[in-house]
Amino acid sequence: MSQPLMPKATCVWLIDNTSLTFAQIGDFCTMHALEVQAVADGEVAVGIIGRDPIAAGELTRKELERCEADPEARLKMATISVPRAAERTKGPRYTAMAKRQDKPDGIAWLVRNHPEVTDAQVGKLLGTTKTTIAAVRDRSHWNMSNIKPRHPVDLGLCTYLELNASVEAARAKLSPEEREAIEKREAQPIEEEKPKNTTPTIAELFGRMGGGDSASD
Repeated sequence: MSQPLMPKATCVWLIDNTSLTFAQIGDFCTMHALEVQAVADGEVAVGIIGRDPIAAGELTRKELERCEADPEARLKMATISVPRAAERTKGPRYTAMAKRQDKPDGIAWLVRNHPEVTDAQVGKLLGTTKTTIAAVRDRSHWNMSNIKPRHPVDLGLCTYLELNASVEAARAKLSPEEREAIEKREAQPIEEEKPKNTTPTIAELFGRMGGGDSASD
């Protein structure tokens, strides 16, 4: 293997997690050093999720540390005996029965985090229908109370490569102003929903014990 399976995603991860130079990262990811710098500056590859080449077996920790210590050194791909996944054929995506119930969660994640991706793209990516996507989007889905936004890759509904390709394709059709708005939104920290406190207050508790009647002289 002469390059990582997902060069840009690997580039993002190396920028965020190592002290390698742009030239070193570019050489490993088969990208120009200026392109790597543009990724680091947030000018390109916006929204691409970093991919750990060590976890993927494409790079060893020892090799990474060797090159971090020597800016002139170049990373060498690790030997991988596991074959790459076969490329998808044309036609509808097959999803195992056990994972089909997870599709609404994946749709909810895409709608929340990548609203620029069209329903047609979501349907092709996750192998679902426009009717289901619309129901999740407008919160009219019959099981909406149990739907929780979860990363479709973690659910096994698609790969990082397919997800990033869909996001890039969608953003390529946006105006510069729309892309800038998305970048500003992604730069803001995501606030997680806090569970509602169902523990009654002291006043509520005594109100229940006393039947809710107020004391009178």
